[in-house]
Amino acid sequence: MLLTTVAWEFARYKLDLVCVEEVWWNKGGILRAGDHILLKRKRKSPIRNRIFLYHTILSAVKTVEFVSDRMSYIVRRGRWCNITVLNVQAPSEEKSDDSKHRFYEEID
Repeated sequence: MLLTTVAWEFARYKLDLVCVEEVWWNKGGILRAGDHILLKRKRKSPIRNRIFLYHTILSAVKTVEFVSDRMSYIVRRGRWCNITVLNVQAPSEEKSDDSKHRFYEEID
């Protein structure tokens, strides 16, 4: 029910691609929510970031990669060139310095 409400809001604002954090859904793969599709890593993992797509742009998607629990990206075929959208969640201020250091090393 909540995903349908979220998908309705995306449609209301005409959002075709939305990266979201903290969506707890244990199953992998694809879940439909209204006219949007929620993508998640297929294998069981602690990854919390997800990607919502409007169903009509799914055919233009070339790659979806969930790199870690804080990073994912999607490559979409454009008219003249491919479009890459990055979804990166940096550690918050209260996280340990070691956690922040590992995160920035992973970006490099």
